[in-house]
Amino acid sequence: MFRAAVRLSVSGVRSLTRTQPGSQALLASRCYSHGKQETDEEFDARWVTYFNKPDIDAWELRKGMNTLIGYDLVPEPKILEAALRACRRLNDLASAIRILEAVKDKTGPHKEIYPYLIQELQPTLEELGISTPEELGIDKL
Repeated sequence: MFRAAVRLSVSGVRSLTRTQPGSQALLASRCYSHGKQETDEEFDARWVTYFNKPDIDAWELRKGMNTLIGYDLVPEPKILEAALRACRRLNDLASAIRILEAVKDKTGPHKEIYPYLIQELQPTLEELGISTPEELGIDKL
């Protein structure tokens, strides 16, 4: 069974490599991305808009943060501010603290980024009544 599958896949690959000279360009063009590149400002605006939705629920908040943290970047303070305000609208202090913990973890070895983010978010944190993990003492656990 396995031999037959391998034989069929090898013959399928051979048929793909036997293309006419005019169709080789079509195969090569498939390897390139043709999508529009999103600028940093558009990326930030998209996420701020996402978290500023008035009818966002807890699942959407967690899904958005999970997706955002999955990217190879540390979110800008304005995105985090919108996410923290969404936590406040949902009355979800635990998610707000998890966001701060996730961002601290996301900064990794770059120790200067997290204090900068907290400095930029400090007025929002005070306005919303959200304590940082360091203020709560849970960063040492």
